[in-house]
Amino acid sequence: MEKQIYSNRFTDQELQQQAAYWVPICRYLEAHFSGKGAILDLGAGYCHFINTVHAGPKYALDVNEENLKKYAAPDVRIIANSGNDLGSFSDASLDTVFASNVYEHFLTREDVLHSFSEVHRVLRSGGRFVVMQPNFAYCSREYFDFFDHRLEFTHRSIAEGLEVAGFDLVKVVDRFLPFTSKSKLPKAAWLVALYLQFPPAWKLLGAQMLIVAEKRSANGSRPSTTTFPADSRAR
Repeated sequence: MEKQIYSNRFTDQELQQQAAYWVPICRYLEAHFSGKGAILDLGAGYCHFINTVHAGPKYALDVNEENLKKYAAPDVRIIANSGNDLGSFSDASLDTVFASNVYEHFLTREDVLHSFSEVHRVLRSGGRFVVMQPNFAYCSREYFDFFDHRLEFTHRSIAEGLEVAGFDLVKVVDRFLPFTSKSKLPKAAWLVALYLQFPPAWKLLGAQMLIVAEKRSANGSRPSTTTFPADSRAR
């Protein structure tokens, strides 16, 4: 089903536009990586993220092998597989894992938790898991406008699942990017860069969460957690 949907969802012009505005997004996110070492894009889609980040070696994993072969840059190693099967990677072999707009497509929450656990397994001590995800708390009216959306999550539910999988939370942003690139909001790369530098705008337009989680280091020390924008409600 996903292959047919994604072959119709975006035009070539939209994909080119996306590739351009992912550049400032990647520059922003790189500050949250665990160094510049091995990185996996889990659910890589059109490979905008993994083609652009400054890290390496770089891996792109997705169920849509056709898209991987078509869009992945030459320096990206592609793996056609589901996001809850990271058997291609050995324990503690990656520095950073990134997942954007992935977990709403999974069949069950048990599958999502298994994916979180697999990410925890393949990350080295101190490695980072960076998750961007539609936040159902802020986009419920439009959330199921996409036929392949199956599961809904808020920033609290994703954060709780990550903690269950053994992660420590480093950063929890309830409102980050807008819900979809299909919106009529300006998408020029320079405007996206400006938006990322002006967090008050996130509270108006953001409907995706950003969560950074860390695999606890060997000495057992925990990172401090930043919740931003401020969210005083108890989980």
